[in-house]
Parts: sequence; C-alpha cells; structure tokens
Amino acid sequence: MNEHSHQHSVRRIVLPSGRTIEVVGFGEKAHEPVPQGLHLCPVCDSDLVQPVAWSEAADRRWDLVLHCPNCDWSIEGSFAESAVHALEEQLDQGLADMIRDLQRLTHANMADHVERFCAALAADLILPEDF
Repeated sequence: MNEHSHQHSVRRIVLPSGRTIEVVGFGEKAHEPVPQGLHLCPVCDSDLVQPVAWSEAADRRWDLVLHCPNCDWSIEGSFAESAVHALEEQLDQGLADMIRDLQRLTHANMADHVERFCAALAADLILPEDF
C-alpha cells in the first residue's frame, strides 16, 4: 500500500434527530473547511452558523465545533487560521448588526414611552402620587 491510501478525513455530523454519524472520506484532504465559508450552513444556507467550542491546534489551525441554530446542523473539525479569522469577522459584523438593531429598538420604545407620558401629562392623568 502506498502512503496515500491511508489518507482519509473523518467528519462527525449531528443529524436533526440527534443521532451522530461519522462520514469517512478517502483520498480527500483532511480537515478542509466548508467551501463557502464557515458562517454559512451547507444544509439550509443560513448565515447564522456559530462556534460552540474551539481550541487551538497545531500548524496554525483551530479545532472547532460549529452549529447552525436554524436547522440544528453541526460539524466538528480542524480549520485553517485564515478561515477562522474570516468567521470571526462575520461574527463581529453580526454582533455590530445586533447592537445597532438593539439601539434602534430601544430608541423606538423610548420614543413611544415619551409620547404616552406627554399625552398623559397633557390630559392631567399624572398625579404626584405616581412618583
């Protein structure tokens, strides 16, 4: 047997039913990232894939467990540092988007409270014992 016949990759996939299967690929490069980007789910195309566990590995790689909250897909593997940095950038952008949405929602809610308070003041519905 030549040395290439022993090269294989193993991917652990958690199915929606909760069962875990291992997919063994022969003749493939081991531990290659999902081609379209680690933040994209290959099952449902959601861009919400997120790491749930991680640790630094050898040769500028990271061992990650990734999970899609949309369809419950997950994968465990070793990924290149560049792919992990791209995932971090996507996560940072997602966090910035969430903070911006939270600020807008907070502002909209506060504006609504102010309008109701002003209407109550104008209608003499606010009494000293309300404070």
